[in-house]
Amino acid sequence: MNEDVLRWSGQRTDRVDEGTLPGLARLTGFVRSVRTPEFRGVTFHEVLAKSALNHVPADARMLPDEYTINPYRGCTHACQYCFARPTHTRLGLNVAGDFDNEVIVKTNIVEVLRGELARKRKLPPRVAFGTNTDVYQRAEGRYELMPGIISALSGHRVPFSILTKGPLIRRDLPLLVRASQATTVHLGVSLSMLDEELQQSVEFGTATTSARLATVRAIRDAGLECTVFLSPILPHLSDSVSQLESLVSAVASAGATDVLYHPLFLSSGVKDVFFAWLRQAHPSLVDSYVRLYSSGSETGYRHEIGARIRPLIAKYGFPEPSREIEDKFALNGRRGRPPAPEPTQATLF
Repeated sequence: MNEDVLRWSGQRTDRVDEGTLPGLARLTGFVRSVRTPEFRGVTFHEVLAKSALNHVPADARMLPDEYTINPYRGCTHACQYCFARPTHTRLGLNVAGDFDNEVIVKTNIVEVLRGELARKRKLPPRVAFGTNTDVYQRAEGRYELMPGIISALSGHRVPFSILTKGPLIRRDLPLLVRASQATTVHLGVSLSMLDEELQQSVEFGTATTSARLATVRAIRDAGLECTVFLSPILPHLSDSVSQLESLVSAVASAGATDVLYHPLFLSSGVKDVFFAWLRQAHPSLVDSYVRLYSSGSETGYRHEIGARIRPLIAKYGFPEPSREIEDKFALNGRRGRPPAPEPTQATLF
């Protein structure tokens, strides 16, 4: 990458950096590549998007027939298990370091979304955020795309859900509260371990677990419900009964309204990234993981984790994890438009 990549301030937005990566140069609407000392080692590639709303095909394996919006591609959270990593290969980038350090930013997405919503005769039944990369990753603190997106959706009373690990969502809580008065808003926070040394090792670009628990409290203090995703539960690292009970207890104390849990899932491309981390951080567990993730025995492990954690979920007063809770975040694909509450005022925005 050219060392003269543009910085944030005082730069033209119509210049293309000649040293940009080949896959990115082919992007329609590519504007510039940006580096800043605030994000050491990360390059943001700004593009002008032609569309904002993504309609997932009805026969897709994940989120069939749902609508999503992804302001960013790639993620500085750098979670070693992230299932979205293979999406970067479509740009000629790799699933490892490039996914963490080469982030695509759709800088005009708010204007495009407003135009799409104004033109549509039939609005999306709902929109899901956080199904690919996290919309509240650190870059959002710079680009501030979500306030405009939230305003556009709630202005048209389009229901939406947000799943995040980023405490930056707290910035937008007043806006989300107002949006919830016009349409259905579901908020979720993902965390899966109280051991912050482990957490910072395997997802070193994320906020600490304590910061995420504080985010759950802030969401609840704002009067909004908050689902907590206990995901991913890591075999032999965060899955003992005592660890799971401490985690469920902490989530309950933070005020979460319900929980979902998911053991670690590794697709083929992501498996290489995760195992590279495992060999360095916990070499003694490599053989156990090879047996678990090479023999198709994950199904048995999922049942085992369910037997451990479901009694704890009940013990701490949470409702039984269900498809109804999953449906808040479009995890099962579209199953009909969620009912919207009556607006408390004629116009919000």
